Amino acid sequence: MRLPPKLTPLRLLLAILRARPWLATGSAVLGALWLVPSALLPFAVGRAIDAGIAGDDTGALIAYAMVIVSIGVAQMVCGGLLDYLTHGMWMHASSALQRTVVNHTTRLGASLRSQAGTGEVMAVTSSDLNHLGNAFEVFGRLAGAVVAFLTVGIVLLGSSPLLGAVALIGVPLAVAGLGPLLAPLQRRKDTQRDQLSEVNALGADIVSGLRILRGVGGERQFHRRFRTASQRVRRAGVEVARSESWLAAAEILLPGLVTIVITWLGARLAVSGELSVGELVAFYGASAFLVIPVTTATEAADGFAGAMVSAKKACGLLKLRPELDDPASPVPLPGGALELHDTATGFTAVAGKLTVVDAGKNAEALASRLARFADAGHGQRVLVAGVPADQVALAELRTRVVYAHNQDVWFSGILREQVAPAREGRVGVEEALRAADADDIVAALPNGLGELIGERGREVSGGQRQRLSLARALATDADVLLLDEPTSAVDAHTEARITERVTELRRGRTTVVFSQSPLWKVVADEVVHYPNRQEVL
Repeated sequence: MRLPPKLTPLRLLLAILRARPWLATGSAVLGALWLVPSALLPFAVGRAIDAGIAGDDTGALIAYAMVIVSIGVAQMVCGGLLDYLTHGMWMHASSALQRTVVNHTTRLGASLRSQAGTGEVMAVTSSDLNHLGNAFEVFGRLAGAVVAFLTVGIVLLGSSPLLGAVALIGVPLAVAGLGPLLAPLQRRKDTQRDQLSEVNALGADIVSGLRILRGVGGERQFHRRFRTASQRVRRAGVEVARSESWLAAAEILLPGLVTIVITWLGARLAVSGELSVGELVAFYGASAFLVIPVTTATEAADGFAGAMVSAKKACGLLKLRPELDDPASPVPLPGGALELHDTATGFTAVAGKLTVVDAGKNAEALASRLARFADAGHGQRVLVAGVPADQVALAELRTRVVYAHNQDVWFSGILREQVAPAREGRVGVEEALRAADADDIVAALPNGLGELIGERGREVSGGQRQRLSLARALATDADVLLLDEPTSAVDAHTEARITERVTELRRGRTTVVFSQSPLWKVVADEVVHYPNRQEVL
């Protein structure tokens, strides 16, 4: 789906609608074919009464009975097809928004965390999809309601200009009378949406830090915070329900008043002889039918209000831009091992060597600059094989220079798929697991590499998860691999085996290990005590 240059909530909805024009057109056509027969049914019944019963014409009665049956069959067939397409409209709107938001947030990469909260992203890709889908689901029925209303109005004008005028004027006035109820409803939905984002973010924080909370005895405090936040969502939901209840009452009351007026006028005309009994029945049925277009219009207005709130939140995410831009004319990197040089600190990672950096609290900042997750700034640069990192395409840089943080997140999935890289290299999954001393973890799992690992890898301990994360990094076989404290959660014997195996596996490749462990310094080609000195071993 192509987004408009100047993105607004309305333009986003129109872009989604234009993405499947045949679906929208088919839904509108079937909506008309479904409701127009219902609009004509009272007139067919009226003619059957006048011509068949009052006129004592059995042939005419049978003919109109067949017409009524045909109308019912047509309504049934078109209604079934409309139901199919309206579900298609709902799925199209929801999936289009989900794909667009997910693709955009994926392109944002590491820039997303500093610009949007977890709760905001969760709300857009969960509850907001439903609101948007509901607005598109009613589109076909709304188009049919408009056509059916005009059909009834024209037929009523042909039979009785007075009753037709009452219908054509009264029903739009009834719909307009619902307008004052929509603005407060939209405001309350917006408030509820904000409260929902807050409670989603709080819930995500609690789940991710549950073990820590239990360790420090913070469950009760966070339980109170979550309870307070969820109660705010409940109160906001009650306010939304109150507005919707008033809207539901008004959508019955206002068109009901129009029906009463048409019925009363029709009865007076029938008593005076200007209308026949069949015409009176037809007018009453037609006026009662007018409740359907008003109800559909109200449902559409309610759905549109919710969709605008959701689209506004989605636009907020879609307007975010990466903090790091791709160069206009990217410079390709040479093949083979790569050297890294940071002009801000003078640090150099020699190509094909294992460099251990003892940087303490500065390790993460230096690693982020070297991998270009953050620019050095102030005219300083990171050079990758002599090429400024900001002149290399980000896609190539992310493939050639891999930064593995010891707190990288695990998603739910099969272990082999979690460890295996997107592109196969010279390092296999089993080889990477052995180098990370993680093959015993796999052997202990019931299904081995086929085991389903839950989100954040909660089925394994912290040390096991760290070894699996190291295996995942080694399996990328990156030309430059930056490892942040890869063995901080393992014992000394395990760490010793890992350092030796990683050294052997990464021989000839550039590897930078940020660690204060003496076991890594023993196997290193160079040790850097940042920011003081760099020594060659």
